[in-house]
Amino acid sequence: MVVNGKTVTEQGAKVDPLRDSVLVDGRKITGRPAPLCEYVLLNKPKGFISAVSDPLNRPVVVDLVKGVRGRLYPVGRLDYDAEGVLLLTNDGDLSNHLIHPKFGVQKTYLVKVKDAPSQEAISRLERGVYLEDGKTLPAKAHFIRRTAENSWIELTVREGRNRLVKRMCMAIGHPVAKLKRTEFAGIKLGLLKPGEYRRLTPQEVGALKSLYSKESSSDNAAQG
Repeated sequence: MVVNGKTVTEQGAKVDPLRDSVLVDGRKITGRPAPLCEYVLLNKPKGFISAVSDPLNRPVVVDLVKGVRGRLYPVGRLDYDAEGVLLLTNDGDLSNHLIHPKFGVQKTYLVKVKDAPSQEAISRLERGVYLEDGKTLPAKAHFIRRTAENSWIELTVREGRNRLVKRMCMAIGHPVAKLKRTEFAGIKLGLLKPGEYRRLTPQEVGALKSLYSKESSSDNAAQG
């Protein structure tokens, strides 16, 4: 071991990894601490872009989160006119896994649509509907209630295509009037009001990471 240009042979020699230059077998050992990862649940309000910046200078979701170390990035996206669960983190590995199609992360929406879908229309959503970029995967859907001119349905999907829920509802003849995501990868909105946020608990972060670690373990076992 070489410390500050001098070879050290005695055992128990002390070094300050933040101040001293340390070489082991010719390789420099850095004492910089690993960046701390932050995990935040935001109740995204309407009128915000799911991004860190916007060329049209529209409000972006990161502007709503204060007092968090480092720069956060939204996990996936939620439409400008939609609201609800949006995760933000600086853990790029976790974010990439959560949005990767391979893992089919579950997302649940409360959807206000025009008129009242029939049971057959609801069943079509569950079986999959044909869109311009292919048939959707099987989903979970059920009717919640009807108002004078609109109805509410709950829809759970495992895809991340652009404007997927809106296009699915349009395909069955019931355009979306309002869209709210209530759950993402098992993380629920809870009592957060639009614009409010909280840090995820260690248990929630662990559950998110287990979603892809289990899949990775299964893949390794299958290859073995």
